[in-house]
Amino acid sequence: MRNVLEKYRKSGVSRVAFGDIFLEEVRRYREENLSKIKMKGLFPLWGKDTTKLAHSFIDMGFKAIVTCVDSNFLDGSFVGRDYDLQFLSELPKSVDPCGENGEFHSFVYNGPIFKKGISITRGDIVLRENRFYFCDLIPKEDNLIGEMDR
Repeated sequence: MRNVLEKYRKSGVSRVAFGDIFLEEVRRYREENLSKIKMKGLFPLWGKDTTKLAHSFIDMGFKAIVTCVDSNFLDGSFVGRDYDLQFLSELPKSVDPCGENGEFHSFVYNGPIFKKGISITRGDIVLRENRFYFCDLIPKEDNLIGEMDR
């Protein structure tokens, strides 16, 4: 990651945006690593209410799939699902609606800031380390045509 960021820094990029909301140790880790290459982090969502953020994300038209679930927080039936109002309504109260405590991770494949959505197919669901459920995402051919040179 450092090599990639240094390449962008050399071309004039000085800041990197992150979607972190409230985990101080993650923010500190990012800021410390960026400072090593003379870059700064932007945290536009920092401190925001995660319930409001989750609903706003969906209301704005973003599309995401839940790609990983920590079975210490959620059962495997949550992985591979669309991140939508139905998903949010079924989350236990103890789970952050944005997965900010590592309960789940997602992949955003379309939304209002995308020039073109990313076409994917859900693949296998696997359990790793006897704890984490993962849903493989397989890119469709139309993602690759004309995209390789960009």
